Parts: sequence; C-alpha cells; structure tokens
Amino acid sequence: MGDADGKIGGGQAVKRCCGFHWRGKATAMIPLITLPIMIYGVLENNLAFQCMYLVANMALFWITEAIPLYLTALFPVVFLPLFGILTSEKVCSFYFSDTVVMFIGGLLIALAIEYSNLHQRIALNTILIVGCSPRRLHFGLVMVTCFISLWISNSAATAMMCPIVKAVLNEMETQNIFAIYKTQEEEPVEEGDPPHPSTISMAFYFGIAYSSSIGGCGTLIGTGTNLTYKGLYDTRFPNSDEKIDFPIFMAYSVPFVVLVLIFLTYFSLQVTHMGLFRPNSKIGQEVKKGAESQDVVKDVIKQRKAELGPMSCHEIQVGLLFVLMIFLLFTRKPGFFPGWADFLNAKAIGSGPPVFFATILLFALPTQYTFFKYCCGKAPFPGQTLDACLSWVYCQKYTPFGLAFLLGGGFALAEGSRVSGMAKMLGESLAFAGEMHSVLVISMCIIISLFCTAFASNVAICNILIPIFSEMALAIEVHPMKLTFPAALACSLAFHLPVSTPPNAIISGFTGLKTKYMAIAGILPTCWAFLCLLFTGTVWTMLIYPGTTEFPSWAI
Repeated sequence: MGDADGKIGGGQAVKRCCGFHWRGKATAMIPLITLPIMIYGVLENNLAFQCMYLVANMALFWITEAIPLYLTALFPVVFLPLFGILTSEKVCSFYFSDTVVMFIGGLLIALAIEYSNLHQRIALNTILIVGCSPRRLHFGLVMVTCFISLWISNSAATAMMCPIVKAVLNEMETQNIFAIYKTQEEEPVEEGDPPHPSTISMAFYFGIAYSSSIGGCGTLIGTGTNLTYKGLYDTRFPNSDEKIDFPIFMAYSVPFVVLVLIFLTYFSLQVTHMGLFRPNSKIGQEVKKGAESQDVVKDVIKQRKAELGPMSCHEIQVGLLFVLMIFLLFTRKPGFFPGWADFLNAKAIGSGPPVFFATILLFALPTQYTFFKYCCGKAPFPGQTLDACLSWVYCQKYTPFGLAFLLGGGFALAEGSRVSGMAKMLGESLAFAGEMHSVLVISMCIIISLFCTAFASNVAICNILIPIFSEMALAIEVHPMKLTFPAALACSLAFHLPVSTPPNAIISGFTGLKTKYMAIAGILPTCWAFLCLLFTGTVWTMLIYPGTTEFPSWAI
C-alpha cells in the first residue's frame, strides 16, 4: 500500500518492477546465465559448445517469450556466421527454402478459403448431414474441424469454428435445453468478469481445439510442425531412401494419429463432459433433453446456412483451386506410380511450385465473370475493377509471416548443430538407449516431445528435439525415421495448457476457460495420443517405410 504522499514500500516497488519489466531483465540475464557454456567453447576451441550456447539461449527465449518468438528465430542469422559455424549465405538460404515456400503458399490458400467464406459453408453443411442432437452435433463439429484443419492452419480452423459453436450453444440456452454457463455458486467469478462455460459447453470448445490439433497432423500443410520436420529430416539426411512426400505423409499419419485418435478424443470428452454411460446424472439428463429438441438446433443451422445464400462463383473457384493444389501435391512424386514431376524433372521440383501455382491463380482470377457481357457493349458498364479471388491487402493483414522466420530459424539452427558437432555430441550422450528395447526408445522420444510441447511453441520444440533424436538414432544404430517421425507428430498434440498450442489459446481467450479445466480435460487425450503414436512408430512405420526395419547404409 502507498502512503499519503503516493509512495510505496521497497518490497512493493521491487515486485512491481519485476512484474512489469521482467522481459527486459530476462533478456539481459539469460545470455549471462548461459555464458559459461560459451566461455568453455572458446577456451577449448570447440564449436559444439559455442553452438550449444546459441541453442540454450534460443530455447530459453522461446520458452519464456521474453522477446517475440519470431525475433528469436533470427538469432542464427547473426550468431552462426559470427561463431564461424556457417556462412551468412548458407544461413539465410534456410529462411526461404522449398519447405518455407510451401508453408507460405499453404497459409495463402487457407486465407482464400476464409476470404471466400467457403469454410463456413462446409462446416454448416456437414453439421446438417450429421445431425443436431447434442452428441451428434458435438461429433459433427469435431469431425468437420478435424477435416478443415487438414488443409488450413489449426489456429484458423479453431477461430472459424468458435463463432459457430457459440451460436449453437446460445440457441440451446434460449430454448432452455441446457445451461451454457455455470452459476455463481458453481463457479464464482469476480464482478465484471464473464461467466464461466458449463461442463457441456467446455466439451464443445475442447472438441474443436483438440480436433484442430489432431487434424493438423494429417497433412504436410496442416501445421508448421510437419513442414519443420520435413525440412529438418531432408536437410540432415539428404540421401535417405525414405522420402517425406505429401501422399506418403498422409498414409503414415492419417490412419491412427488422426482417425483413431479423433474418435478416442471424442469418446473421452463424451464420457468426462457429456455424461456418457451416466444417463441419470445432471449432465446426462440435459443431453437427453437436448436430443429431444434437436429440431430447434437444426433450424438455427439452416438459418445460418440461408444467410450465406447460394454458392458464389468466388467460392466455386477457390474450391476448385484448392482441389487442384491437393491433386498436384499428390501426383508430384507419389512414389507408387510415376508423377508429373518425374516427366518434367530436368531439375528437381519440390512441393513449393504446385502450391504457389494455385496461389498465383487466386490472385489472377476474378470473383465473377459478368464482365463478359460488357465486351459485347451491353450496359450497364462497370464503374470499378473486379476483385480477385484473393486480396493482397487481406493477405498482408492476416498472414503470420513471422512463422516463416520460425521455420527458417529452426532449419538454420539444425544445420548449425550438425556442422558444429553439437547434435552429434548430444545424441551420443543418449547412447545408453542402445541397450533398451526399440519400443522403449520410441516411447521415451514421444514422452519427451509430449511433455516439452506443453510449455512452449510446437515448432520451436520440434526444432530443438528432432536434431537431437536424429543423432541419437545414429548413435544407437536405429533408423532415424523410427524415432523422429512419431516424436515430430507428438510436438503438435498439446492438450493441457493455453500456451501449448494456438487452438488452446484461442478457446481460452474466446470463452475465459480456466487453465485447471483444460489441464484436467487434456489427460485422457494425451494418453490416447501416446498410444496412437507408439503404435504408429513401432508397427505402422514398418508398413509405410519397410526400409526402417534395419539401420540404413546411407546413415553409416
């Protein structure tokens, strides 16, 4: 408390200073705390320890977010050449690699889907097909979010579904089917704060957040972590016989990590939050009442669909270009039959060109073709130019270009770790795992990834862990893909905290969910994720990549 003159005590002053200015203090203290690593590296002329100093600082800055994540990702541009590990030209090339270009193109395609409003039409039509009782509605929202998240970023999918969920739940409460907020007695809140969502409402919001994260694991463009892993693996093992292409990636991740896991997650939320197998409980009775009033909800969904009007030329074109992009990615080099890139392969064609081919067409094609009648001299004549299917101003406003820095920084950091010998040194320090059964080793990698990604950015954790697991695989003579692929997917499956992944943060901010409820709700989905990843890493890997059963000759 301050005195009459407005002064405060020394303890209070220190507390306020640390509370408001901790980022500046952390920015100065983190490099000083880790400085002994650098001093040892310089004295011993050991590049591995100098690179470790950079990695340690970037990891701490990523975890604390003392400075923006994207700025931290630019550290390699300054320090890798300064330490004599990589040249500036080599480092900067990672920030606009084929993988980064593919990621940016995927973001722009996702923005085009939002810009045309196609995503809402897909969501509403799917819900009408599935049904509008509370359980069916929950299932429909979870599945459509998972599907959309396969093709656009998980944060965009969550942000798009939140207003739809809110509109449906509000109508449920209007019709006295079930309460969507807890009472003051059930969950006290301070005056002026929004009420807390009810248990059933939490099931819907958790469902869309978790399904966005799960769906993002299904394709290369589903989340930045997948493209990060592809870039890290291709950079470290350019001679690998096992390639990470679009169709092969889907064949690896969709069956168990997406389909099985999404059903298990839906089932667990039904049990814990919607009274499944407890028909006489309060929640069970409310859900049963909702099932009897599903026609009311169906009318709401139909009304929202009617507000969209008939499908426009804009939506049709975006949908066709989206299908074209998927087709080009699938048929580029599918592996099980010759692709179009095999016939045009005077120079190696990556995944970036097909994505940006569709993206360029979005900026070239108009939203409608009524101008054809003007060519014949028929009035009324246009008074302004027609909009394209995607606006560059819209892209500038909503594209998180900083994510490209995050990916590129990770690739540069991984290459610096390899060249300096740091990743090899850390990997060899885990050589004790060579005496363990391979199932236990894969389990260890998955658990480490699941734990670490709960507290920091998914892409950042992937950039830190995958190079270490790669060198660990070489040290214990296991195929690198067996350890790294399931671990990379695990980096996207964070269910416990708002800071763990963007979908969690979005529903937390949108609804005012308390962290304790999210931490508890994520326990079962995390257990299911571990089991699905373990089965994928131990059994499914051998079917999709038969060469992983033995230590490859190219890795020696």
